[in-house]
Amino acid sequence: MSDNRVENLNIESNNVLITPDQLKAKLALSESAATSVMESRQTIKNILKGEDKRLFIVVGPCSIHDTKAAIEYGQKLKQLAEQVQDTLYLVMRVYFEKPRTTVGWKGLINDPRMDDSFQIEEGLHIGRELLLQLAEAGLPLATEALDPISPQYIQDLIAWSAIGARTTESQTHREMSSGLSGAVGLKNGTDGGLTVAINALESVAHPHSFLGINEQGQVSIVRTRGNKYGHVVLRGGNGEPNYDSVHVALCEQALEKAGLKQNIMIDCSHANSNKDPALQPLVVENATNQIIEGNKSIVGLMVESNLGWGNQKMTANPADLQYGVSITDACIDWETTEKTLLDMHNKLKDVLPNR
Repeated sequence: MSDNRVENLNIESNNVLITPDQLKAKLALSESAATSVMESRQTIKNILKGEDKRLFIVVGPCSIHDTKAAIEYGQKLKQLAEQVQDTLYLVMRVYFEKPRTTVGWKGLINDPRMDDSFQIEEGLHIGRELLLQLAEAGLPLATEALDPISPQYIQDLIAWSAIGARTTESQTHREMSSGLSGAVGLKNGTDGGLTVAINALESVAHPHSFLGINEQGQVSIVRTRGNKYGHVVLRGGNGEPNYDSVHVALCEQALEKAGLKQNIMIDCSHANSNKDPALQPLVVENATNQIIEGNKSIVGLMVESNLGWGNQKMTANPADLQYGVSITDACIDWETTEKTLLDMHNKLKDVLPNR
């Protein structure tokens, strides 16, 4: 018997949500989308195994708040992907959940109307529908796995997932990552250190049992097999970058000491660019030059890119927002994205096959 004197004292309400299988029945995975997801997951795994000599580039908006702009971005990315496909494997960044240092907009799933109404069920519908459209267009998709419940609703459409710097140390996120179907990138800690990420990689590779939900929304014991495709993502820390050859070499040594495969992804944003989008192409250029000079551990990059340059503050009326411009971290615009990746392709197209 519930006793309202001792429990739920700070709970205002508790609303039942649509179950994962109900949402998937309404927004079903098509055969073409399923094929796209399976092929993209395998391609990334082949790159991580060294069987595919290309680099994979996770590129796209810091966060998705406008699905129309996301579709337009996806169309442009698809065309660019075809131009560079012999050297670079482009994966669209489709981030619906945003970790906050204190408070702020937590992403499209949590607050799709951007008005603090927190219509989460609506956000799940919008997010899944967008992923379906992009997958059916043949785009590989990436997201950040932040909430431990939401993967049941959307992970069947995701090729690659990130675990952020704030959550790489979290046991909940390590356990969740061990059960994800695609490869997962774990970022170094916000202090720039590697210990948290190295420990996380070891944990993620092992089986776990933990509390979660099943397709019917029931609380369940989730038992995982372990994810063998975890890898480190260097994103800098404490305002200092860690993408240069010295930091990459130190990361290689730490991975080797832990008995882990030397797969390194470089996040060109965050502390590596001091959150200045103008510096992201310089990080891409540096990583490219490291590969030309003989680096064999860099397997991928992450770039924050949008239709328009920079970012903008939230407005009381979302209709007043500038189209195609981020409302979270500042991004490079499409023209800069296209030039940066075409330049990278041209420099590496004769290098990577012999790597």
